[in-house]
Amino acid sequence: MNEAVPKKPPRLLTGAFGVAVDQGSGLGDAIRAARGPAAADGDLFTFKQAVVAVMSREASVVLVDASFGPQLLGGFAAGCEPQMAFEADVYRISSTDRMTLLPDQLSVGDLPAMGVRRLKFFTYFSPRGEAGINRRKADLVTWLGGQCKVFGLEFLFEPLVYDDGCPDQSSHAFALLKPELVAEAARYFSDPRFGIDVLKLEVPVNLEFVAGIGGGRPPAHSYSEALACFRRIGEATGLPVVYLSAGVSFDTFRRSLMMAREAGASFAGFMCGRAIWSDAIGVFGHAGEPGLVRWLDSTGLSRLRALKAAASADATGMRGESGAR
Repeated sequence: MNEAVPKKPPRLLTGAFGVAVDQGSGLGDAIRAARGPAAADGDLFTFKQAVVAVMSREASVVLVDASFGPQLLGGFAAGCEPQMAFEADVYRISSTDRMTLLPDQLSVGDLPAMGVRRLKFFTYFSPRGEAGINRRKADLVTWLGGQCKVFGLEFLFEPLVYDDGCPDQSSHAFALLKPELVAEAARYFSDPRFGIDVLKLEVPVNLEFVAGIGGGRPPAHSYSEALACFRRIGEATGLPVVYLSAGVSFDTFRRSLMMAREAGASFAGFMCGRAIWSDAIGVFGHAGEPGLVRWLDSTGLSRLRALKAAASADATGMRGESGAR
């Protein structure tokens, strides 16, 4: 049992350039398929270990999961902060209330002794959803925020928005709805009662439905309207915001960060997983661990540097630039 001793919270992750490798069974399945007959029980850990070892050399923070995270902590490069995703497998979520399960093997109070000063927690959240479900989620987030305060941890919270009336998140209808859902979630969880230090938010627009960017689809927003959606996030919350990539391509996420800068939107950085390393799964499949490490050391780090530049620089006039490959 951990003794609750209040501690000084760590410095906030403003200017955070984060890499996430907290995916669970879904990533394991993809690696197993890529490896084929060469698949081994330890492949998921090997993949995560390589991502941590290489990407932590230039990332300011790397997000690991509660299952493998404790074993991965020794592989971090000096100067990179570990962050623990305090969740059970994110692919095992109830389809009815979409409640996130907490890990069985860890308590919040275990993290400081591991050298982890930053906790991340996500939940699916429907701002206009059933009140009872939202109340249960809010109570859980409030409890976690309190635990982080007790143990001196920075609390990064990630609300992933949805709407029961518009279940197809790849649709034009959801593209119209998404900016307001993200803004509503940001506004709601900015209440001090939650004890949140940093919000990890989805990019508020689907670039596939932005005029001049989307691949021939009917636009949901003009380019100027899309920029205004980024600015609206800053108006909705006074908390530091980092954007997540949500499984989009590297080029799409890079362009999203450039648009946020062009809009003059205030954000603290990014936390990017698959947009950086998803192509490495296939490399691991056909070239094994040596090929994986080579890919991360070249293309992976190149992509991270490009995202850091996009998040840091004035993006005006950069629309036509191509991304790292």
